[in-house]
This record gives sequence, structure tokens and C-alpha cells, in this order.
Amino acid sequence: MHKRVFLHAMGAVALATTSAVQAQAVTPIKFQLDWRFEGPAALFLVPAAKGYFKDAKLDVTIDAGTGSGAAVQRVASGTYDMGFADMAALMEFHANNPDAPNKPVGVMMVYNNTPAAVMALKKSGIKSPADLTGKKLGAPVFDAGRRGFPIFQKANAIQNVTWVSMDPPLRETMLARGEVDAITGFTFTSLLNLEARGVKLEDVVTLPYPQYGVKLYGNVIIASPKLIRENPQAIKAFLAAFAKGAKEAMANPDAAAETIKARDGIANIDMEKRRFRMAINDVIASPDARAEGFGQVVPARLSLMASQVSDAFNTKTRVNADTVWNGSFLPSKAELNVLPPARK
Repeated sequence: MHKRVFLHAMGAVALATTSAVQAQAVTPIKFQLDWRFEGPAALFLVPAAKGYFKDAKLDVTIDAGTGSGAAVQRVASGTYDMGFADMAALMEFHANNPDAPNKPVGVMMVYNNTPAAVMALKKSGIKSPADLTGKKLGAPVFDAGRRGFPIFQKANAIQNVTWVSMDPPLRETMLARGEVDAITGFTFTSLLNLEARGVKLEDVVTLPYPQYGVKLYGNVIIASPKLIRENPQAIKAFLAAFAKGAKEAMANPDAAAETIKARDGIANIDMEKRRFRMAINDVIASPDARAEGFGQVVPARLSLMASQVSDAFNTKTRVNADTVWNGSFLPSKAELNVLPPARK
């Protein structure tokens, strides 16, 4: 009798120990988005909602952001383990903080092309980059398109322009009112915001940076060196789960955008569905992304971007392309086959 009780007790201890070990095996990941919970955030919300991160033994917390620069800084500070940020903002942080002990690195390219563009109303007479010379442009000071404008300016021989700074909610309003001649911004953000302010899209001229000689990479998933050093398997698990969810999200973008509701109850879901489809078509499943492969970068292109960012942002030190990117955590080629069929 005593032996049976003893064995039962030992079994209970073993079960409790196993449960504790399993609980400890779950890795918490704090993830910082670049912006609010808008359409493209579905790429991350879908794998979370479907339990793919959980299946990978990850406890992922996804928070809205306030810009790529802030996302990079929050991962650098250790407040977040991973994040989503513009590659140019990551490069700038590296070059301006050469002695920083915890510089994040890119581990998976998501926006193969920058979504940055110049947008103007047709009635302004602006039809091409050359027409921007002498014009008044508006954007928040931290806007990726504004920060990268010197690269666009040089590539298209644009002479002097005048900049007007404003908070993000006023950018499209000021263009609609004619208070600026043009704005910079992400296409899938500004075009839909203009429409919401009563501007018809057929009345807007859009000059996307990638179509005018500026092949900058866009947003990339970043990770902290601390996480890379202490738990590289967690990064691999995250990227594999993300890729699985992203494939499903892009295969059915309207259903994916519904995940935004849970994080932003007042979001216009119909608009976010359109925004997500625009992001997929313009920057995620672009011709360049199909040629290079989702998630990856081409070293020569990354090096050119590093040089362009060094010049345009007038960084303290030159950007070293080798230190801003680490592709060793990427899933297999089959797992990275996530892009939807090309549109005909």
C-alpha cells in the first residue's frame, strides 16, 4: 500500500516537473510594429490569431508603433525583442550610434521595395519628378519618404524644394487644401487617407520611388543582438511561424484584415482590406521580391542602399551593409514560398 502511494506521489512529481519544464520552454517575445494596427499588420496578427507562434513555443506580444525610428530604438533599448522597421531607419541608427551595445539587425525582408512615394494633385501641374523643382513639399520630419527624398532628388535631378513639417494626421489634409504642392508618404497610407478626405484617386499623381530609380528596401523584421546571442532558435521559430501566417494572409487578404478589428475597434476594416491589398501588390509581392525571393536581400543592392543612406542622411559614420543584416535565421526556401500568384 505504502509502495503504491509512494509511486503515485512520484508520478505526480514527475508530471509536475514535466509541466514546469514545458512551461519554461515557452519563450516570450515582445514585438514592436512600425505603425498603428492597419492593413499590413495582418501579416503578424494572422499567425498570432491562428496560434502559429504558440505552436512554435513562443508567447508573442504585438504592440502598435509610432514610426520606424522609434521601433529600432525600442528594440535597441531592450524594451522589445523584435520589431518591424524601415531598413533605412535601421541603417541610420547603426551609423549614428557606432558604439551602441545593442544595435538591432534585420533578419527577414518583408517590403522588398520601399512604399515611399511623392503624391500631388493633378491640378498642381506636377506630372514627373522634374516638376517638383521649386515646389513646396509636406511631410512629418520622421517620414521615411522625406528622409529618403535626397536619394530620389539626386536620381531625378530635382533642384531645390521647400519643406513644410506637420503631424501625420495633417499631411493629406494640407495637400487636399492646397497648402502644399506635394507630400511624401507610403502609398498605401497616403492615397487612402486622401480618399478619406474627399480626394478622388484619379485626381492624384503618384511618383513611387522604386519606379524612378530609387530601389531602396523597405520594412524588415529586426531582432536584438541579445536575442540572437541567447536564443537564436526563438528567432528561427518566429520567422517560420510568421512566414506560414503571412502566406495565408496574402492568399486571403480580406479575411486577414479582419484581424485588425480585435486590436483597433474603430478601424475602417473595408479601408484596411484595401490598404493590405495595396501593400501586397506594391511592395511585398513586387517584381523585385519575386526575382530575389521573399525574405531575402541581394548583397549588392543592400550595399548600394547603405551608401545612399549614408549620403542622404549625412550619418556620423558610413553604413556598413554587413552589420545591418543577418539572413542565417531565415526558413527554408519552401517555407519562404509565400507570395501569391503574380497578377496577370
